[in-house]
Amino acid sequence: MPEEENVPKPEHIPFFQRLLENTFLLLFIGVAMPTVFYILWGVMEIATIPVAP
Repeated sequence: MPEEENVPKPEHIPFFQRLLENTFLLLFIGVAMPTVFYILWGVMEIATIPVAP
C-alpha cells in the first residue's frame, strides 16, 4: 500500500489550455476563419449589387 501513495494522480488540464497548446488546431483556425469571413463578405457584396435594368 505505501507504494500507491507515492504515485501522483494525473492532473486535470483545463479545456482552454489544451486548446491553446494544440499548434495544428490553432493553425487550422487561423487559416479557416479569415477564409470563411472573406467568402461571406464576398457573397454579401455580390448580393448588394443592384440588378442592371
